[in-house]
Amino acid sequence: MSSSLGRAFAALLLASAPLAHAPLAFAAPAPAAKVPAVPVALMRETIKTLSADDMEGRGPSGPKEQQTLDAIIARFKAAGLAPGNKGQWLQDVPMVTIVAKDISPLKVGSLSFKPGADFVVSSYREADRTVLDGSELVFVGYGITAPELGWDDYAGIDMKGKVAVILVNDPDYENTDETGLFKGRRMTWYGRWPYKYAEAARHGAKAALIVHDTFPAAYGWNVLESSGGTGNFVASANKGMDQTQANGWMRRPVAEAIFAAAGKNFAALSAQAKQKGFKAVPLGVSANLSFDNTITHALSHNVIGVIPGTTRPHDYVLYSGHWDHLGHCKADATGDDICNGAVDNASGIGALVALADMNRRAGPAPRTQVFAAWTLEESGLLGSEYYAQHPIYPLAQTVGGVNMDALSVIGPTRDVQVTGGDKSELTAILKKVEGQMHLVETPEDHPERGHYYRSDHFSLAKMGVPMFAVGRGSDLIKGGTALGNAQLEDYVEHRYHQPSDEYSDSWDMTGMAQEVELYYRLGRELAVGTSWPNWHPGDEFRAIRDASRATVTTNKTATKSK
Repeated sequence: MSSSLGRAFAALLLASAPLAHAPLAFAAPAPAAKVPAVPVALMRETIKTLSADDMEGRGPSGPKEQQTLDAIIARFKAAGLAPGNKGQWLQDVPMVTIVAKDISPLKVGSLSFKPGADFVVSSYREADRTVLDGSELVFVGYGITAPELGWDDYAGIDMKGKVAVILVNDPDYENTDETGLFKGRRMTWYGRWPYKYAEAARHGAKAALIVHDTFPAAYGWNVLESSGGTGNFVASANKGMDQTQANGWMRRPVAEAIFAAAGKNFAALSAQAKQKGFKAVPLGVSANLSFDNTITHALSHNVIGVIPGTTRPHDYVLYSGHWDHLGHCKADATGDDICNGAVDNASGIGALVALADMNRRAGPAPRTQVFAAWTLEESGLLGSEYYAQHPIYPLAQTVGGVNMDALSVIGPTRDVQVTGGDKSELTAILKKVEGQMHLVETPEDHPERGHYYRSDHFSLAKMGVPMFAVGRGSDLIKGGTALGNAQLEDYVEHRYHQPSDEYSDSWDMTGMAQEVELYYRLGRELAVGTSWPNWHPGDEFRAIRDASRATVTTNKTATKSK
């Protein structure tokens, strides 16, 4: 799980009682194909190996990466997979880390603000020095361009050479339910800070500054102050020169002071920005800021395996999980400084290996099944991001997928939790599988925090590929929600991203086996089916998927006409 907010466990603290189901008024469907037994011993052995001290926490690009990769490849081979990258097991993932240093104060007219205390900033470009010299500030509201919703905060404004000042979250985040153009309380991709930076760059802005406010951001200023100034990126051929020169955050009181100096009322303009048709407002004041950058390059690797399809081999179904963790970290009271990452996410790779083994025993499916162990998730989803930018198998021909991050070691539950809500036609498949397994859905806790956009499945989703983001709930069959919530909270407080996230022979694997069966059923439905699930109309990724799938139709038509 990404170090930012510990989303996978923090999101799993709400459960519901089983729901009553009305009797069917039509003939029951044919029973689902028999599910191969979940290889629990294989999962245990895989998790134990990957989280052992001699792996030193599986730090990417570190001294134990090759040992980790070799262990995963050996298990992929034993599970019956073939090398998935043109006869090779590995996909190179180049990354760059840029750290801002010697940051000057941010000066706007006679106002001067301190780095860290008042603002944080970093560069997305591989440049030794970044300078904003008299760059005009423009308030662009929420910084959203959403044609499918008829919304464009950048309409009619030329942002070249200017600094975009942006509000965090979506325009209707204050709603108590999910009504509203931007799904109300549920954060969409348009509310996330990476989107806002990218959109500012797309409109030619020189820099982007987001106004921090704790409730819509879902975290305090201390989170930004402790992590600001450093960025991890997939290395690009243009060295990030299509990005803004600087991106950052400023505290709300800083924004209020700047607006007041410009003769503007921050609260009034923020209220106007919630309305469709809002027009960007040049503030008539300029920013001055400079800092140096330390640039470091590294290379890591995704591991890719494949089971070729029988009758539709050019349709692809993706199963994935990240293999990396934190390596050496802050030592505990005993002096142990190895963050083993047993749950996060050796468990996901154990599940990935188990799914490969189960699909081998079930026999190849009509569609090709791809198994990907991502790197650099903890550095910002970079392994999956690189694959999405450089897919081995065309994304337009990728039906959908299942990503696995931090499985249960607390026993089976009566419920599952769906992250992101009902976004796509994958929901119909999930409901079918829930019925087969006698599970009910639990509402997502804190939908305003945008957990859907913080795990590896999102790298594929934003390129149009529908991805399941589902896992166990907390209504334990033995112990109910009280015990389930207590155990999940205990993990977050005492083991998440700490040396104590270690494998134990005492683990209850029945919950993990239940999750793996769920993932098997979901993926197998895609692999044996003929449907092409799409995002629901109005979803932020629908237009991307439509355009992607249109290229396949066009190519097929062109081929037939020859």
